[in-house]
Amino acid sequence: MSERFELRLECEEFLFDEAERLDDGKLHEWLELLTDDVEYRVPRRVTRERGSEQSSFSEDGFLYREDMGTLTTRVERYDREYAWAENPPSRTRRFVSNVRVHDESDDEIRVKSNLLLYRNQGDTTEHDLLVGEREDQLRRVDGALKLARRTVYLDQTILATRNLSFFL
Repeated sequence: MSERFELRLECEEFLFDEAERLDDGKLHEWLELLTDDVEYRVPRRVTRERGSEQSSFSEDGFLYREDMGTLTTRVERYDREYAWAENPPSRTRRFVSNVRVHDESDDEIRVKSNLLLYRNQGDTTEHDLLVGEREDQLRRVDGALKLARRTVYLDQTILATRNLSFFL
């Protein structure tokens, strides 16, 4: 196997493991996959006219703009009785696909992937579907991959979900 192919498989395994931890509600274990200086962003999508030279994503408005401190605070909040948005807990399933390795330098790897997130909560047939592309910067720390930066570009401009109490 080529080195490039093996690197893509390693990145896929990392992303699949991350998705499993999130879907299984192992949020503290998920935090272990992040670097101390992690950046986690989900910019708002803005509808533009065809041919517009402006980005389809806001440079100022974010659904998430987090770092390790705020992510840790959010995860710890789920352990308390005040996490009303997650009572009962969401049932999620993340489908990560089309993993592409774009750049590699020293200990940094830029990876793009597609995400389909299904979420259901309580005893209802209602569910949320979120779809988008993720652009990740993975970093090798002590031989293991960790997430150093994530930007999620959702396809929706308006989210039909009641809250964003889960991670993409």
